[in-house]
Amino acid sequence: MPLIMADTGKPLLIKKIGGKEDCRKFLESLGLVPGATISIISKISGNIIIQVKESRIAVNKELASKIIV
Repeated sequence: MPLIMADTGKPLLIKKIGGKEDCRKFLESLGLVPGATISIISKISGNIIIQVKESRIAVNKELASKIIV
C-alpha cells in the first residue's frame, strides 16, 4: 500500500520505491530505501512527517504515494 494510506505511529517496512530514476535517487539520499523501517509521525493536509532512523523528514503526498510499504 502507498505510504499516504498507512496509519500513524506504526513501524512500517518499505517494500518498493516507485517513480522516475531522479525521484528514486532523491528518496534514497534521504534514507528511504527498500528494507528500511520508518514510521509516520503526523499527517497534515496531505503532507506526511516520517521518522527514518534518527531523523524526521517531511514529504508531500506526491512523493509519499511513490513509497510502497
